[in-house]
Amino acid sequence: MVKATLINAVTRRQRPYRNNHPLAIPRTALAIDLIRAYGAITDDELLPGRVAEVEELAWFHTGDYIAALQAAEANGRLQDGDRERYQLGTVENPYFDNLFTIPARATGGSIQAAEEVLKGRVAFNPAGGMHHARAGSAQGFCYFNDPVLGILKLRQAGWRVLYVDVDAHHGDGVEQAFMADPEVLTLSLHMDTTYAYPFCGGQLADCGSEQGGHTTINVPLPQGTHDAEYRLLFDAVWGPALEKFKPDAVVLQAGTDLLAADPLGKLAISTECFLDIAQQIMDTAPRHPDGTPRLLVTGGGGYHPLLLARAWTGLWALLSGRELPGAIPAVGAAALRSAGWHMDEDEPYFSGLFVSRFDYPAPKKINQQIQRLAKDIRRHPYFRK
Repeated sequence: MVKATLINAVTRRQRPYRNNHPLAIPRTALAIDLIRAYGAITDDELLPGRVAEVEELAWFHTGDYIAALQAAEANGRLQDGDRERYQLGTVENPYFDNLFTIPARATGGSIQAAEEVLKGRVAFNPAGGMHHARAGSAQGFCYFNDPVLGILKLRQAGWRVLYVDVDAHHGDGVEQAFMADPEVLTLSLHMDTTYAYPFCGGQLADCGSEQGGHTTINVPLPQGTHDAEYRLLFDAVWGPALEKFKPDAVVLQAGTDLLAADPLGKLAISTECFLDIAQQIMDTAPRHPDGTPRLLVTGGGGYHPLLLARAWTGLWALLSGRELPGAIPAVGAAALRSAGWHMDEDEPYFSGLFVSRFDYPAPKKINQQIQRLAKDIRRHPYFRK
């Protein structure tokens, strides 16, 4: 069995968002419930998350922004002007109780995960992956940028880091943070921003600064990109990036909103494809001397709790070296039903979400637009320099 740690950076009572927010759904706790239903985790593999220290948050975030979140929590409200200065109190990034502590705990989980990787383990923080946050403001449901801080922890050890982001949305905050650092390469496969959030950047031509030496690779995906197309594009970019950059560690942001039926995604990726990509990343990641992958995994987007829990259960099984049956145990199905998710209950696939971890999609042909994109990737400036 692989030496693996799962960071539990949420509490069971933690439901900060109101019902009209996309994150007002069970996510990490539901995934852990399903993992437990399979008997797929031991007590020594599960590590309670800790709140990140202010000094750690300040590796990336500005002091005034951190102080604004602390003050909002202490005072029970935001200060006048916080919306304009810090993008707080918006529809995307609303005020809620424990406005500092909850995101700081999720962020502390990714720093812990980096510490576990440095100790020789694979680590997974499903509460992390908040890849849109900026140094001095919230952005896109994200208050602190835990992938950046996890990467910075690895950088403090002198490691070169390849960050790969499979979330349906562009990993813009992480890209921006390391634009000028030649020791970090960011790779993001995401919905084309001409039709999807954040509606700017993330194009193949956006490849980093000349000073940093082209530190980012973006793969914008057309609407409806399916498994065969996704695999073609991933294969076109992953091996060449890994071979050229030669990282000391890989950080994977494993958002599940790329999955078909996610309410905020417009892709057609199956759980099987998601797990195949994760397996490929794990198999090819750099190794510790004992063969354990140097791999830090965070959660990310994912707004369909049943899809998310099934996918992250399979992901944890891969990371920890377990083989799980496809059939969902009765106690696991009960846990999924307890989520109270009904948005797509009239869809023909819905009942199957409680029966199997897999989707079994029909094969589809690769369209010419995807084939052209795969060829364009090979001409990316990063691979030509």
